[in-house]
Amino acid sequence: MKILYLLFPFFLLLVQGAAGVSLTPRNESQCKQEGGFCSFLTCYHPHHIFGRCSAFMVCCKR
Repeated sequence: MKILYLLFPFFLLLVQGAAGVSLTPRNESQCKQEGGFCSFLTCYHPHHIFGRCSAFMVCCKR
């Protein structure tokens, strides 16, 4: 019972960290599934960066 007050802050930090998980695409298949396409380093007008396909490829979406 004495340890319960120490575990509670850890639980709150764990929940707070999980809330910040991004839902953006992280690979090419997820990008295409979301209706985007992969481009090298940047997206051109009227598209904007929506996520990443790889280290140098970004996912573009309208």
